[in-house]
Amino acid sequence: MPPLHGQARGLWVIAVSIVLAVVLGIIPLPEWLEVWRPEWVSLVLVYWVIALPHRVGLVFAWVVGFLLDVLEGSLLGLNAIALTLIAYIALNLYQRVRMFTPLQRCATILMLVGLQQLLIFWVNTATGQNTPRNLMFVGSALTSALVWPLVFVLLRFWRRTLHVS
Repeated sequence: MPPLHGQARGLWVIAVSIVLAVVLGIIPLPEWLEVWRPEWVSLVLVYWVIALPHRVGLVFAWVVGFLLDVLEGSLLGLNAIALTLIAYIALNLYQRVRMFTPLQRCATILMLVGLQQLLIFWVNTATGQNTPRNLMFVGSALTSALVWPLVFVLLRFWRRTLHVS
């Protein structure tokens, strides 16, 4: 396969990883396990923002979030705003996050996904949507932080193997 040049190089890798994350995010789970589902799209988005901040940024996060809103049938723009917010924070922290220990990276993911879940919970409550009566929405932030090392290693291997830059 001839090497791709310019903007097209590696774009398909990023797109495929986002699509896989969306698929993992919509696979049906039992109701008791649903609150513990990691935020796969957020994890993949944060990885690409940290790894390639010149390629994946706020517009990319907004488009992915908007498509996720359409797919999930949620309030239009909710995931777009939430993913754009965490992408903005990740863009501002990406040089520091690269220097963090794995435990510090997991804590950063816990805070980013927790902030995303809190924003979504707040907007859903304000608009009268069906929301949990307790703080169980934080469970997905915890599991996202726990699976972050695996996501990070797999996507880094994929990026280096396929020479995504």
